[in-house]
Amino acid sequence: MQRDRLPYLLIPLAACIAILPLILHGCSCGHDFDFHLLNWMEAAHQFSHGNLHPHWAYTAAYNAGEPRFVFYPPLSWTLGAILTVIFPITATPILYTWLALTASGLAFHRLARAFAPPTASLLAAILYTVNPYMLFTAYERTAYAELLAAAFIPLLLHAILRERVTIPGIAIPIALLWLTNAPAAVMSCYALALLTLLRLARPSDTPRKDIAVNTISGTILGLGLAAFYIVPAAYERHYVQIAMAIIPNMRIQDNFLFHHTGDLPHDQVLHTASLLAVIILALTVLAIAISRLHCPAIAKARTKLSNTREQPTKNQHELVKEASSRPKRSEVERPPHFAKPAVAPDHSHNSSPLASLATLTIAITLLLTPLTAFIWNHAPELAFLQFPWRFLAILAAVFGLSAALALTRVHLKPLTCTLIAITLAAALTYPAYTLFRQSCDEEDTPAAREALFHSNQGTDPTDEYTPTTADNDSLAHNDPAFWLSPNPNSKAPTDTQPSPTPTHLTIDAPIAEDLILNLRDYPSWHITLNGASDSTRDQRDDGLIALPIPAGSSTVTITHVQTPDQTLGDAISLIAIATLLLLLFRKPKPQPALP
Repeated sequence: MQRDRLPYLLIPLAACIAILPLILHGCSCGHDFDFHLLNWMEAAHQFSHGNLHPHWAYTAAYNAGEPRFVFYPPLSWTLGAILTVIFPITATPILYTWLALTASGLAFHRLARAFAPPTASLLAAILYTVNPYMLFTAYERTAYAELLAAAFIPLLLHAILRERVTIPGIAIPIALLWLTNAPAAVMSCYALALLTLLRLARPSDTPRKDIAVNTISGTILGLGLAAFYIVPAAYERHYVQIAMAIIPNMRIQDNFLFHHTGDLPHDQVLHTASLLAVIILALTVLAIAISRLHCPAIAKARTKLSNTREQPTKNQHELVKEASSRPKRSEVERPPHFAKPAVAPDHSHNSSPLASLATLTIAITLLLTPLTAFIWNHAPELAFLQFPWRFLAILAAVFGLSAALALTRVHLKPLTCTLIAITLAAALTYPAYTLFRQSCDEEDTPAAREALFHSNQGTDPTDEYTPTTADNDSLAHNDPAFWLSPNPNSKAPTDTQPSPTPTHLTIDAPIAEDLILNLRDYPSWHITLNGASDSTRDQRDDGLIALPIPAGSSTVTITHVQTPDQTLGDAISLIAIATLLLLLFRKPKPQPALP
């Protein structure tokens, strides 16, 4: 029992060691730190007002807002928002990092246990939890959504590499990945397709038809489960400047290994990612080579076990005959000595994933180089990965499983395993923190970002989520909630204070003129003027709503409504959830009786 509990103690402990420097010295203000913190605070604010499924970020674009939550998957900012509600903002990023690392380690342990014995699985899980790319993501990039996605990649690998491929096994990690991080989901779907083809190409006890049907059905069901996010994000992308996500330095061709663009900060990050790629690739090849040396003995044992099952001994024939003469009983009721010969545990097949792991490693290696530029430029959605080295998230899991297979013959006592695990976590954490931690400017600390959020100043816009009718360069930083002008393109008065637009206001206009709202125009905004729906809006360069109003008193009501594409996505997800529940709780088919 103690050995069984050990992973559930050591993996969270390893994650705790990884965040210990953050506890002692404060958060690392990495590349995406501000973006995620503002997402969490924005979502937490809307949660507290009863909106549990926000689509619009109100403080973005200096209070003019943007549809950020339509396009950014919900799991990471929902988790961050919940932590923000419960804990101080200074602790939230650290707790989030610990939870993501712990979940990643536990998920990987589930994968490794299907192919390797306990000691090897535990050590490999520790290695995956604090591997250099994971800590690079946590410390330098603070790409919190990608960090959380690392918990679901092992689940998908487990689903496709295990002996029996099931529809729920594929669907659940596919859905979780799409709801966490779109680039990770795209990478994982391509990896799933490759591994499925490899499964279909090699001999297996499982019929190829079952593998193909279950994988395709599981993928479709997974996409259906996440449809409440995927459908609006896919449909509404033509309402925003999504191509701004792949501007120079954010393009695939600018981010192959060791490429130089002349932009020093960009090239430094790329150089670090390139070195990590080389290190992890080398370690993966080494682990696969060591695992390959174990194959003859494992294959011999598997052959012997297979022959035993196919050619029962005389005693086994007699036992089967004796069992068949008894009244038929269920498999649960039948005593062990009358049961069918047991199938070997999953880790007896620990050499079977090697070919798949090796092929996936080769594919990822090629994708990191300009040799595969044609694929990057023409395969659906790959261009939006921006950085080919993002595939290191998949490679880290491949390395971890390869390491588990390489350590198959290692058997340690719990105390020894504990000491090695703690030492390994500390040995990987210290250099990663030293190299990757990003210092915080005074205005970038969590407390400073929280103060900014609760002020009326608003926050920066996100280029790729800016509506197509808007130009960020034309947007003023200190617009009031609204103002009147006979010219729909007029700037705001200079003696006003920045503020978000209220949802209900009454205006007394001396003449017929335009009411200009500090709110960016978007199809989900429904505006009524004096009780009647009003779709007449003048176009402005900054994308703000300019609404013609008559002279006299006017009442304007602004409502954020659910669009048809969002309703369609919700309906598909509800159907998918019902389908998944039916698959999970349906009664298994009765096993045929022994002859």
